[in-house]
Amino acid sequence: MKRRENLSSGVKFEGIVGYSRAVKVGNQIFVSGTTGVDYAAGPDSGAPDAYLQTKKAIENIGSALAKLGGTLSDIVRTRVFIRSDVDWRDVAKAHLEAFESVLPASTMITTGFLDPRILVEIEADAVTP
Repeated sequence: MKRRENLSSGVKFEGIVGYSRAVKVGNQIFVSGTTGVDYAAGPDSGAPDAYLQTKKAIENIGSALAKLGGTLSDIVRTRVFIRSDVDWRDVAKAHLEAFESVLPASTMITTGFLDPRILVEIEADAVTP
C-alpha cells in the first residue's frame, strides 16, 4: 500500500485554496506551483527579475523535495508558467543552469498571476530512488 505524505509550507494560500506545498506517494513527489516570492517577508519580497525569481523558485522546490527525501536531480518533469510580458529566455537560462545534468521533461506556458510580484511559477514532479 502506498503511503501518502503531505508537506505544508505554512503560507496562507494553502488553507484558502486547499492544497499542499508537496505530496509524496511511494517514491514520487509532486511539488505545487512554486514562486520566488517570500510571502512571510512582506509585500516587497521576491527577486526583481524573472531570472532571479526562477532561481529562487527552483531553490524553494529543492527545499520541499529535501524535506520529503528528494533532490533536484530526482525531477522528471517541470511545468513553468511565466507572465506574458516576461522574456522567456531569462527563465530558460535559470532552468537550464539548474537542470542541465537532469534535463527533465518540461513545458513553458504564458499566463497571468493573482499577485503582480510573480513573474514565474514552477511545478515539479520527481521520482526518488
